[in-house]
Amino acid sequence: MKSRTLTLLVVACALFMENLDATVLSTALPAIAADFGEDPIRLKLALTSYLISLAVFIPASGWLADTYGARLVFRMAILVFTTGSIACGLSDTIPQIVAARVLQGMGGAMMVPVGRLVVMRTIPKSELIGAMAWLTVPALTGPMLGPPLGGFITTYFSWRWIFWVNVPIGVIGLVFATMVIPDVRGEVRRRFDALGFVLSGAGLALVVSGGTNLGLGVIPQWAILTMLASGTVLLVAYYLHARRTEAPILDLSLFAIPTYRLAILGAALFRVGVGATPFLIPLMLQIVYGLTPFASGLTTFAAAAGAITMKFFAPPIVRRLGFRSILIVNSLICAAFIGAPAAFTLATPIIAFTLVLLFGGFFRSLQFTSANSLSIADVDSPRMSGATSMSSVIQQLSVSVGISLAAMSLELSRLTRGSHDLAVADFSVAFLVVGIATAAAVIPFILLPKDAGQEVSGHRRRLAPDPVTAARER
Repeated sequence: MKSRTLTLLVVACALFMENLDATVLSTALPAIAADFGEDPIRLKLALTSYLISLAVFIPASGWLADTYGARLVFRMAILVFTTGSIACGLSDTIPQIVAARVLQGMGGAMMVPVGRLVVMRTIPKSELIGAMAWLTVPALTGPMLGPPLGGFITTYFSWRWIFWVNVPIGVIGLVFATMVIPDVRGEVRRRFDALGFVLSGAGLALVVSGGTNLGLGVIPQWAILTMLASGTVLLVAYYLHARRTEAPILDLSLFAIPTYRLAILGAALFRVGVGATPFLIPLMLQIVYGLTPFASGLTTFAAAAGAITMKFFAPPIVRRLGFRSILIVNSLICAAFIGAPAAFTLATPIIAFTLVLLFGGFFRSLQFTSANSLSIADVDSPRMSGATSMSSVIQQLSVSVGISLAAMSLELSRLTRGSHDLAVADFSVAFLVVGIATAAAVIPFILLPKDAGQEVSGHRRRLAPDPVTAARER
């Protein structure tokens, strides 16, 4: 039990570092843009390049862990991530910071899914709800602690220290990973699907890159259309390749499992809104309300408190209500909190942001815990690495889509008004759009069977009494 707890804590800390770094840049975006002499919305490429890198390299993480052992791959991931952090801090131009973020993404691509794989293979399914609740905390607190930390460093020091603080954390992580991470490997050795890796990686990179640049004027329109078309062709080619390959890099047959398919689809739609929030709120508080990066970051800190609080309530709530009921109702609750800032004006007090984030973080934590646990409820052990890789790819893509959708909404609203400066009305449009996208997550969750994931949740529906037995009892 002690060994499991230590393993869980090390993995949770690694997830926290990766999730923190994924969003810590959002608060510092205006300051970095001013330093580089660029538009803040255009600089979002530094954000999406990291997410694209995660999506491209995550598929290989499962194979690497199965082949070389989780401990070695996990340590290498921390080393690559830390090296990328140093390169980010030394960047002086957008191309440099984008390239450094790609290197960071390569490390994160191995670190996160391998860590989750270790947990799933060392903890019984009956205890997964509690474990997932712990892993959900860094997934939510990282993005929310990122803005205040990034704001504090940007306001009182330099934005470059946002990345350099990862160096001592990375060194400590290497030591503890060596001590406590078990060297779990796959039960069956598989040949690396090199062709599938190239097709899926290049296809995902082109489609996401093209989508994130739509309407921003960063690169020519013809180049964007070429990227989207080429990426689509490559992904179709991967689909055909995966159908006739014994061990594809991304196992599409996982979607034949109903609980996995519906949980992943619903979680992807849900993360569109969650991914957009850390981008929109700090930008709105700084540009429209005039707060310093540190002050805007402190406002978003409330969501972390909500997420941590839910950790203690998630297991009994899931046991009581079951996955399906929670995911349906909670999707709508979370969508309401994500879209709530659409009604805010310049007269809205900052405390309103704090309350929305506090309660929103509470319910988002429950949603993540439930969806992540359900997605692997019916997946057997040999396919667990493939399931974690696929889940992580879709997760990063949906977060990237959320950021891109938010940025496009801001830009289109600004262009429609014919103004160069962002206003409250532009953010209202963006929050409304991502709120609707989040609410769409309810559709796949409705299709879940009522007893979905009972083995993991521990929930048992009360069945109607048998008429004959009831008559005898009377």
